[in-house]
Amino acid sequence: MPALSHSSARIALKSMMSRSVRIVSTAFFLGLCGVAALATASSANTYDVVISGGRVMDPETGFDAVANVGISGNKIAIISQDDLHGAREIDATGQVVTAGFIDQHFHWTRPLGYKLALRDGVTTAMDCEAGTLGSLVDRYYALHNGSSQLNYGTAVSHELGRVSVLDGADFMDATEGLALGSRRGERWASAIPDPQEMQALMRSVDEGLRAGGIGVASTLGYMPGASAAELFELQKLAQRYGRATFVHTRHTPGTETTEVNGAQEILANAASIGAPASISHINNPGWEVVQALLVGMREQGHNVWGEYYPYAAGSTTINAQFLRPEIWKNKLGKRYEDTLQDPSTGKFLSEAEYLEVLSADPMRVIILHKMPEAEIINWVRLPGIVMASDAMPVPTADFHAQAWDTPYDEIPNIHPRGAGSRGKSLRLAREAGIPLMDVLATFSYNPAKYLGNTGLQAMQVRGRMQEGMIADVVVLDPRTVTDRSTYERGSVPTTGIHYVLVSGEVVVDQERVLPDVFPGQPIRFTEMN
Repeated sequence: MPALSHSSARIALKSMMSRSVRIVSTAFFLGLCGVAALATASSANTYDVVISGGRVMDPETGFDAVANVGISGNKIAIISQDDLHGAREIDATGQVVTAGFIDQHFHWTRPLGYKLALRDGVTTAMDCEAGTLGSLVDRYYALHNGSSQLNYGTAVSHELGRVSVLDGADFMDATEGLALGSRRGERWASAIPDPQEMQALMRSVDEGLRAGGIGVASTLGYMPGASAAELFELQKLAQRYGRATFVHTRHTPGTETTEVNGAQEILANAASIGAPASISHINNPGWEVVQALLVGMREQGHNVWGEYYPYAAGSTTINAQFLRPEIWKNKLGKRYEDTLQDPSTGKFLSEAEYLEVLSADPMRVIILHKMPEAEIINWVRLPGIVMASDAMPVPTADFHAQAWDTPYDEIPNIHPRGAGSRGKSLRLAREAGIPLMDVLATFSYNPAKYLGNTGLQAMQVRGRMQEGMIADVVVLDPRTVTDRSTYERGSVPTTGIHYVLVSGEVVVDQERVLPDVFPGQPIRFTEMN
């Protein structure tokens, strides 16, 4: 059968897959009978990096074939069956070569946190749930500029706006204002803003959006004082910029009814004003209904999505409002002794111990066991889902306090999702026979598609293993890749991810994160002054 032209091949592919395929310069052709013929290139060309003999997989187009990849500068220059030559050549025989993994829900925005994420295949990490105070968005990006090993980004924080306006916190001399870690007052969580305070809050968020923040980040479930009207106004503000609102929903954690009601609030607002929206960690009671709502709305053309992480336990600070006895014990029927774990000791806390720690150390990070383990594999299977780790930091006020070269076994214990989320999802999928392409889509193409559809140009050229795209690339062994982090030892890195490239530069080389390599780029909207 003769090879099809570029145009004909894409029309055939669109018909076969019943979805639009981005017009790119990817040099492969798919015949109607599924026979692939790869593009050719002159063997005289020399590329900066060549990855040879790997199984190249692209979730957007469904391309899946053994091929060679040539990278020039920060771009994928060619995907070909011809021999290629490069200044650096990587033998990927028996490995999968795919687009770098994108994490939209990553709180550990520190060099050491990024190092663990790279071992898990992450090439882009963004804090779109807690986010950054609007006035500090510029500072966030400046802090990372030239010093980040992976791509970085932030949304604009609803929570920190409330902390600033309602509790009068001054973040200008404290880097803690750049991430989760400022829940020391009282009004930020429980107070209903008066009209003047509401205006100040909206100005704070608007300032961050004008500075290029990815969207609005709302930890609504931690703030019972935030009214339905307040959230609606925030979603309208984000929509004026065409950007998404990322929400930890009201009543989370809750019941199969209240969790769904929390998601319905966000999605009803989104439908009413035509706004993009993302539901943080839907892996909670009622997730089946939330997923059905998301799928149904996308079928009607709405840009809405949800995320999961592959663990039955979550993690938060011990002063979260929903952990108070009147909610956690009396309303939800939970026992502290079964659910509330101190990662530093591994011990589960009694109610009396919880109250003692709450008084003495309200910012203590804890692990919260809340779902059956058997549910996890069901989340991995979900179509259209995004995998996001919700990686929690080792508590520190200094961006560089935890040295990059800290041995893994000397990092204070934290939730294992920061180190092993993708390794675990890949392992579970392999054991359950879930198609690898489907799982890879949840790591890369799905978040890139949803975010790219908001107009975020940096995501329109990532998450795809295609010619012309940014060379954020992962090389992994699909037979052996696995997580090693546990609740007892949460910072043990994933194994089986051998190489990670960010913007065409090798950052992980044979499972070793290289020092002093900082190719990370900002994921950001153009500033609007």
